[in-house]
Amino acid sequence: MTDILRDAGPVFLGSRLKRLAERMQAEAAIAITEAGLPCQPGHMALIAALAKGPQSVTQLVAAIGTSQPGVTRAVGQLAKLGLVDTVAGRDQRQRLVSLTPAGEEAHAAALTDVWPRMGRAVESLLESIPGDFLGEVGLIEDALAAKPLLARVGPARSTRLRLLEYRDDLAQAFHDINKEWIEAMFVLEPLDREVLENPREKIIAPGGTILFVEAEGLGVVGTCALKPTGGGGYELTKMGVLESARGLGAGAFLLAAIIARARRIGAEPLYLLTNRTCAAAIHLYEKLGFRHDAGIMAEYGARYARCDVAMRFFA
Repeated sequence: MTDILRDAGPVFLGSRLKRLAERMQAEAAIAITEAGLPCQPGHMALIAALAKGPQSVTQLVAAIGTSQPGVTRAVGQLAKLGLVDTVAGRDQRQRLVSLTPAGEEAHAAALTDVWPRMGRAVESLLESIPGDFLGEVGLIEDALAAKPLLARVGPARSTRLRLLEYRDDLAQAFHDINKEWIEAMFVLEPLDREVLENPREKIIAPGGTILFVEAEGLGVVGTCALKPTGGGGYELTKMGVLESARGLGAGAFLLAAIIARARRIGAEPLYLLTNRTCAAAIHLYEKLGFRHDAGIMAEYGARYARCDVAMRFFA
C-alpha cells in the first residue's frame, strides 16, 4: 500500500516524526504497565524533571521543551494519580510542583525497570541505522531553535483565485484539465470522452453549469460541472485541478462555489460518483457536506466502470 507520509517527502516530516513517536510510545506504554506504574509515556519526562526537586510549570516547560498547556495538563493528570502535588514556593504567589512519596516510588521504578529496558531497546534499534541519528535529531532541534521553520521560506504566497463561467473558448481547458487527472489514475471511458469533447451540448444546453477557477499568474487551473440527470437531480462531475497548481486551495474554492450554485438552483439530489483511490478528493467532499450513499450508488453508480464510491450532498 502507498505510504502517504513517506512518499510526500519533507512536507510531512512533522507528521512522520509524530507517527514514529506514537509507535515508540506504544512500546513504552507496555514497559510502563509491566513495571506496575499507573502513568503514561508522556508523563515520564515530567517525573524525571521533578526528581531533581520542586519546580514551577514555567521551569518544567523550559526543561522539557513542550507547550505550557501540555505541561499543565500532564501535571493535572499526575496529580489525579497521586504522583505529584503543588506547594507554595518562597514567593507565596508562586506554586511549585513536586513529587509525592508515591511519585518518588514511581521515579525509582522507572529508573530500575522502565528506562534501562527502553534504553537498551532503542540502542538495539539504532545499531541497525547508519550514522548518528540522535546527534542529527539534536542538530535539527538546535536549528529550529535558532530559526523557526516557516521563517526559512518567507511569507506565504498570496495567490488570488477567481471564478469564471463557461465560455466556448474555455472548452479546451475543460477537456485538458479533466483528461490529465483521469488518465493519471484511470482510463478515459466513452462517457468521459462524450462529455469532455462536447461540454456545451452535454452539460450547458440541458441546463447544467461549468465553472472554472483562475489563479493569478497561472491562468485557468481547475474546473467542475453540474450535469442535470433528470427529476431535479444534478451530478457534480468532472472536477479537476491541474497537478502544477495543487496546494493553492483551488479545489476547495471551486467545490464551495459549485455547491453554492447547486443550492441556488435547487438541485435535489446533488450527488457525485468517484473511486476510493481519490482519497484526498473524498476527504474534501466529506468536509463540505457530502456523505456516502448506497441509494445513489444503486441508482447511478453503473455509469462509470471505475465508480465504487457514491456520495450525496446534505445541506
